[in-house]
Amino acid sequence: MDSAPQLGLTGLLQGWSRGDAAAFDRIVDQVYPELRKIARRCLSGERPGHTLQATALVNEAYLRLVDIHQVEWRDRAHFFAVGARIMRRILVDHARARGSQKRGGEEVRLDLNEALVISHLADPDLMRMDEALTRLSAFDPRKARIVEMRYFGGLNAEEIASVLGVSPQTVNRDWSLAKAWLAREMKNGAADSASAG
Repeated sequence: MDSAPQLGLTGLLQGWSRGDAAAFDRIVDQVYPELRKIARRCLSGERPGHTLQATALVNEAYLRLVDIHQVEWRDRAHFFAVGARIMRRILVDHARARGSQKRGGEEVRLDLNEALVISHLADPDLMRMDEALTRLSAFDPRKARIVEMRYFGGLNAEEIASVLGVSPQTVNRDWSLAKAWLAREMKNGAADSASAG
């Protein structure tokens, strides 16, 4: 993506923060395609007939973004970081709703690689991931935000560094440490669930 649309988006976001309603319509034109790409990546590989489709995920995220008031949008990366958090909440809420309707399901091995997409997590794994991220956030909020932005939002190290005000090297180091911590937590959580069940 070239820098002109990004600078344009930053200006539009700042205009929206100041109450410019027309800026919001232009923002939607610019971000909707990218939000759809993120949603498709999050949901790729899902079983056929999955009840949450990319368009529904984007529309729900869009509705929640519209309801956010009094945010001082800094730039494109900040906007997509907030979008990542919203998509995480939507996916977790969806998994919880499905889990309350139906217990059980296939266990899927969790692999926190760059290529991992959310859809490869079974509902119980997604909920364990959310719980582990919440625990990580309690003692290291920056690492939790890095995971959220990279894993749920698809932001790269430079974009995350911009949002957090740290270097890309710090983001990459924290990402590696957080992946290892989460993998251990997820493995322990799965073992605890199996022994309890």
